[in-house]
Amino acid sequence: MDVMNEPTRALDEGALRALVPRVLAGLVRRGEDFDAAEDALQEALLEALRVWPEHPPDDPRAWLATVATRRLVDARRSEAARHRREETGAGWPEPPPGPTEEGDDTLFLLFCCCHPDLSPASQVALTLRAVGGLTTREIADAFYVPEATMAQRISRAKRTLHGRSLDQPGDLAVVLRVLYLVYTTGHAGRVDLAGEAIRLARQLTLATEEPEARGLLALMLLNHARLPARVDPEGRIVTLDRQDRGLWDTREIAEGVRVLQSALAMQTQERRPGRYQVEAAIAALHDDAASAEETDWPQILAWYDDLVALTEDPVRQDPAAVLGRAVAVGHVLGAAAGLRETDRLRDVIGERHRWHAVRGHLHALGGDLPAATTAYAEAARRATNVAERDHLVRQAARARAARSHEPIGNRETL
Repeated sequence: MDVMNEPTRALDEGALRALVPRVLAGLVRRGEDFDAAEDALQEALLEALRVWPEHPPDDPRAWLATVATRRLVDARRSEAARHRREETGAGWPEPPPGPTEEGDDTLFLLFCCCHPDLSPASQVALTLRAVGGLTTREIADAFYVPEATMAQRISRAKRTLHGRSLDQPGDLAVVLRVLYLVYTTGHAGRVDLAGEAIRLARQLTLATEEPEARGLLALMLLNHARLPARVDPEGRIVTLDRQDRGLWDTREIAEGVRVLQSALAMQTQERRPGRYQVEAAIAALHDDAASAEETDWPQILAWYDDLVALTEDPVRQDPAAVLGRAVAVGHVLGAAAGLRETDRLRDVIGERHRWHAVRGHLHALGGDLPAATTAYAEAARRATNVAERDHLVRQAARARAARSHEPIGNRETL
């Protein structure tokens, strides 16, 4: 059952979505079984769909928590009756929801979703469902898998947690990784989910002194600040070098820089900056440039050197970092040098559209417009996202048009 697939617009779907993870977090923190708590909350949501239009509650969150609690108590009593143990089952108390700090509860739920007994894919899927409030269909779309496949994955994750004490949630490194994946899912189209990831990251920085938690928050803020310029009024992707920087959120950038500086200040010679701090530093340098031409590419390349040094075999363990470094190499040492860097990745991600897109950018940077056109067209053919595919088609057309307007003499020298 997936109540959030039911029509809820009359009740303000956004507000209802926001309540779900907070109520579920409160139930789980109180010691309820994860799967049973979610089922009880789904029943409470169905009741809300029936009752709220004519009798809206003064405190929707408390109403849902109370009804869900009653469903849990009823389920326990029914189970006890079936096993002929009414005398013990009747003694189950009906605990009130009780006042809790919302952010802490949701953060606790995030850690529970990152339980070490779950696979990485299940951790992300369960987090998107329980913390992000996404429907099974939306999560399936984010992973590019059928809805039935994702439903099975989520069900397996909940069965894994069934009856287990959630006093050993996932470690911080796992939580940070999952939280960033939640953010990137939101950044790609669900702005409310990206905002929730940032809110949780802020909570996390209050709960731990780990610099990487601050690095992750800084990275989110510095990327999120550019979101208003990421698409044009027609919904088309706008690349970083073409964005209207006047649309960037300068206050969010300033906050991101402050958070990053506080993280870097905690580092020592023995404790070097981690991945999120390094990626945030790269994002900060992009945000600091008044125009694309003023981007400090040498310093960005230096940070990319630090990023790829974090793994023993970056080509296979972190190809995205190597691909990003190739762009920086192209801007600092020339397009040919950048293309040689991408050659190292051919066997690893040569089938992915992003590899071809980066080569298209580097070919265009070096003035080889025919090669840029071909690379962008190939990237578009391999893209799985419609918006990215359309963007790459436009990039290919732009390179082709620029080629057609070149003087004949220039073409002969390419």
